[in-house]
Amino acid sequence: MTRDEVRLIRVRLVVLCAVLVSLWSYAAYVASQDAADLLRVRALADTLGQPVDRLILGLQAERRLTAERVAAAAPTAPPLVAARAGTDRAAAEVRAFTEGRDLRLLSAGDVRDRAGELVRRLDGLGTIRSRVDAGSLDLAEAVDAYDQVVDVAFRVYGPEWGAYESALAADTRAVIALARARELLAREDTLVSAALTGERLGADERSRLTELVGGQRYARTEAEAGLPVDGRSAHQRLLTGPDFAGLLALEARLLAADTALTGITVQAWRAAADTALGALQTLVTTTARSSAERAAPGAAVVVARTGAVVGLGLIVVLVLLLGWVSTVRRLTEDRTSSDDDAPAPAGDATATPDGANQELFLRLTRRNQVLLRDQLGLLDGMQRRERSAEETSELFQLDHLTTRIRRNVEKLITLAGARPARRWRRPVPLLDVARGAVAEVPDYHRVLIAPHWPWSLAGNAVTDVVHLLSELIENALAFSAADTTVRVSGEHRPQGCAVLVVDDGPGLDASALAEANHLLGNPPPDGPPPGSAGLYAAAVLAGRCGAQVSLRPSRRGGTAATVLLPAGLVTSNDTGRGSTTAPPGTPYPPARDTADPSAPNGDGELPTRTRHTGPTGPEPGRTSLDTVEFPVARATRRHP
Repeated sequence: MTRDEVRLIRVRLVVLCAVLVSLWSYAAYVASQDAADLLRVRALADTLGQPVDRLILGLQAERRLTAERVAAAAPTAPPLVAARAGTDRAAAEVRAFTEGRDLRLLSAGDVRDRAGELVRRLDGLGTIRSRVDAGSLDLAEAVDAYDQVVDVAFRVYGPEWGAYESALAADTRAVIALARARELLAREDTLVSAALTGERLGADERSRLTELVGGQRYARTEAEAGLPVDGRSAHQRLLTGPDFAGLLALEARLLAADTALTGITVQAWRAAADTALGALQTLVTTTARSSAERAAPGAAVVVARTGAVVGLGLIVVLVLLLGWVSTVRRLTEDRTSSDDDAPAPAGDATATPDGANQELFLRLTRRNQVLLRDQLGLLDGMQRRERSAEETSELFQLDHLTTRIRRNVEKLITLAGARPARRWRRPVPLLDVARGAVAEVPDYHRVLIAPHWPWSLAGNAVTDVVHLLSELIENALAFSAADTTVRVSGEHRPQGCAVLVVDDGPGLDASALAEANHLLGNPPPDGPPPGSAGLYAAAVLAGRCGAQVSLRPSRRGGTAATVLLPAGLVTSNDTGRGSTTAPPGTPYPPARDTADPSAPNGDGELPTRTRHTGPTGPEPGRTSLDTVEFPVARATRRHP
């Protein structure tokens, strides 16, 4: 093996290493996101969720007692002092969260910002209390000041509290909605308590009471719709049970009463409101706990899956990298030993690896082929999961890159004189073979495929023909402008079937065309000439499966490549319509409109023209060129 060949193998292995590491890194990132979400939600619930819940309850109690104190114009009583102390204890826990540095919350920056805004509002709570004690705030101003702080506390809850889109996330949103409905009931309690203390329910207060009663009932109904089955049942039992009976009766009397509030006492309202608020808070707590318990098995699966992808994947990557490094070292040592012991004659640049090294290289490449197959299967499964359109698009691009790498690996095996492990035992529709070839090239969106192919290809020739067409299509794309298309169609020939690949490039002059056809018909045994690796690979692949490849000018000035498949490889179908099964492991690229049925039966070009109404059948023995758009679909992967 020459020094240049060793260097080329080293470069290719380095590229494969980079691709493999990139694929593992992306798979590990995607798999670890779910686990990171679960970890973040658990940390938020422990460090912030419970303190905020206690803070909201404390603010609700302090707000009611403050409203009663202002309505009665009485001095600050011990219950209000105790409520303020409880609020301060909960506020201290929230401040501790904003000052802490929990590594589990590195991805919860927005939550920290909202918690910081809550702390700034809590810092102004002392001013509100001082003005209440001094009598400089009226009832409406004092209640509104507390309402604003409670609203900021509820805004701490956000999308970060739902671990990806799951049942737990839906339950979390429903529990938060139920807690907000309880807050509306607490505001109603504050309004009524102040009115009963002042023994008057004015027109403004009556209007506000009507709004709060309707709002909290509607909010509870909406929250119930998102609760799990046991939560909905518990809520219905609560509404129809004794805990809410007293509250509903007093609400009806208040809405119908005059400003004197005759017959309704503070004690009666306090008993009914405290019972309903306590029962609703118990429902919020038990629903949240049962949702977390139901989500525990799913969380264990997520953690186990993450460990498998990250841990086992890393082990596989390291083993492969070490094996490749060892292979490169042995190749380098063999080259050094050859230079020292038996230098090659001057001018001999065609040395090839001995049988042992070639066998080692083939084994390594076949292992890479198996790994790429497994990677494609993993990517296919990831794409089937529900994700955003952007993530799905990126996964498809990654799948397409892996498909192209597999093509290079199988081409290496072919050029080394062996056969890739990916084979088919049964005939495959020739349309699917063409689509599989398009999927292995860059800029596949520029390729137009005729829709009707009345032939099937023998299974033992599928891999070679797919790669053969890929080489010709990629060559046509490379030598034509980016705003042009490459067209692929089929024609019946007496010897079998011909596949035509036509581009709109500048074309070849007579001498270049003659050299290219000579190379396609007589590939040199010592490797490709400079700048002709693609045509050389096409010639080798054609020789393996018995096909014949030739180039000629197309009618539109570009080049038309004709692949003649012998009768022993193709069989004619009855309908010739598009099939549903692509070569296993091959994604369908997005296909574009092909062409008009009036195209001449000449060089297989597919001129783009206006769609004709009504169906148009194919000409006898030729793929139909009527305008059609293939769906962007992915075939189910099957590995032979």
